[in-house]
Amino acid sequence: MSDPLSLIVGLGNPGPQYDRTRHNAGFWFLDELARRHGATLRAETRFSGEVGRARIEGREVWLLKPTTFMNRSGQSLAQLTAFYKIPPAEVLVAHDEIDLPPGDVRFKFGGGHGGHNGLRDIFGHSGRDFWRARIGVGHPGHRDQVIDYVLGRPGRDEQQRIDEAIAAAADALPELIAGAGERAMKTLHTR
Repeated sequence: MSDPLSLIVGLGNPGPQYDRTRHNAGFWFLDELARRHGATLRAETRFSGEVGRARIEGREVWLLKPTTFMNRSGQSLAQLTAFYKIPPAEVLVAHDEIDLPPGDVRFKFGGGHGGHNGLRDIFGHSGRDFWRARIGVGHPGHRDQVIDYVLGRPGRDEQQRIDEAIAAAADALPELIAGAGERAMKTLHTR
């Protein structure tokens, strides 16, 4: 058994010009959770983000969308976790993952940042011992194209696969929230 979750953070960039870009897959995941569980996110300047609460599997869970832009995501997360005294092991960070194809999604505990600037900033503020929902968005083929690629919009078929992966992660989330991390990974990874 792992620690039950107390906070779910979706990574992305604020503003309408970024809404539908691949880099906002973490925001899309949080939006799906808010929709499913009737949560409303509101701007909270003390946490540099939009914050809400959801009841999932009988447990109250914080939802957070940092509004600091991706490369400063750690600031928002650190502000909320310090205020509510939430340890890193009770945090799930949802983010885009270029090393997974669209339609793939994986839960993972710990590990490296893989060049992801949002994760890199979180490591600097909070360490690396937290859960992740790695939402596959695919890779452009060459590392020099990554920035334009993640800040671009997926095509219709690609978006549908990403949305299906987000739904699958949301379906498996109750096990992770309850502290059954291994079972949640098995459920998600064998779908």
